[in-house]
Amino acid sequence: MNDYGYLFATFFAMMIISFGERALPFAAGEWLQKQKWAIVLGKFLPLAIMFLLVLHSSTGAALAHGGLPIPELAAIVATLVLQWFWKNALLSIFTGTLVYVVLFNSMS
Repeated sequence: MNDYGYLFATFFAMMIISFGERALPFAAGEWLQKQKWAIVLGKFLPLAIMFLLVLHSSTGAALAHGGLPIPELAAIVATLVLQWFWKNALLSIFTGTLVYVVLFNSMS
């Protein structure tokens, strides 16, 4: 197989696999709604993914500037408290970001 044929076959295989991964949940949607494990994952997984993303990014930010992770922890606590009481995601995220930026810039 020449180089162009190999590239075409590789891109075609990538296209089919990517399309299949995205189409499978829609094709199996009715079946998935009846599965108990899928219902449990649908309730648990978004929170778990969000927790891991926050943990990873805050740990990376704390390690990047060295020292104690005070701005990161303060921003997380502010976001959680605001979300708990006001249940407004935009307000919580904006305020947590603002707390982080102010503390980070004042500590540097």
